[in-house]
Amino acid sequence: MFRHHRTGRRPAAALLTLLTLLLATACGAGTTDSAGTAGGASPTVRIALGVDASYAPLYLAAERGMFKKAGLDVQLMKVEGGPAAAQAVTAGAAQMSANADSTALPQMVGNPRLRALGAFQSSGRYLKVVLRKGITSPRQIKTMGSIQGLGLYATHEYLQHHGIDPKSVKIQQGAPQEIPTMLQRGDIDGYILFDPWVSKGVAAGGHLAGSVGDFGVTYVQWLLADQKWLKENEKLAGKIFKVVAEADRLVTKDPHAAALAAHEQAQLPVTATEKAVGEISFKSRALTSADVTSARRIADFLLQQKLIKNAPDLDTVLLRGWYDRYAR
Repeated sequence: MFRHHRTGRRPAAALLTLLTLLLATACGAGTTDSAGTAGGASPTVRIALGVDASYAPLYLAAERGMFKKAGLDVQLMKVEGGPAAAQAVTAGAAQMSANADSTALPQMVGNPRLRALGAFQSSGRYLKVVLRKGITSPRQIKTMGSIQGLGLYATHEYLQHHGIDPKSVKIQQGAPQEIPTMLQRGDIDGYILFDPWVSKGVAAGGHLAGSVGDFGVTYVQWLLADQKWLKENEKLAGKIFKVVAEADRLVTKDPHAAALAAHEQAQLPVTATEKAVGEISFKSRALTSADVTSARRIADFLLQQKLIKNAPDLDTVLLRGWYDRYAR
């Protein structure tokens, strides 16, 4: 089993995330509630998401007014990333969220009302391995930094792929923005992350050592919603997903425009974002039996690591027929 060590700054980051969610809920009460209206128009729907290139379709849709043109009132709620997006839905601060499969599944244990509506992107190249200067072989690794969910799962797979017993490696968990600094200080020997944190790690003296696809890991990004809200708003959620699907096509067609939108919406660097977008397959689709199989493998890992007490009911939380019914 991994030996986990949380950095001393994590409680502060967790508190900041909680305060953000509470403030968003308080500020939105009565004005941006999906059960109400904003100025008598379409109900406002908040989508919680992280801040990196993988969310380019949502940034592009917001920047170009695509939701508004479809008669929708959608607000993007930017959070720390990782589980914070799904936690925003659980807290009632958002109605939908964008989360990777391995990040969403543990949240579905804590909130069994969370539902995955469909996938809007996937990649085996976007997440990369960064090792510090002097580490030329995975066998030299003694410590690794990791974010929760996808990062931890990918780290586990990386070590096993290279014949390293994960029990022999100390995993220091932290927020994405903390990890390149941990590498620079020499607190960790490497990490697996996405840009801009990959580029920051390289700038801090690290070097690239491959992508997650090199050792058989491919993540899938889902759109999530709470079942209680979804029950009354399935057509609305379907319209939102249709806009995301169209934005997927535009991102694929014009990565530079997507990068510009990401810069305007999330202050991401244009050149690095355009490069990262080219490493992701942006395509909206229904969930399949292959998604269930992959999710079961991830859930088994989480159980083995004692990160969850029980697996979510995959036949319930993964809505395999939903996308074709409401979003095509």
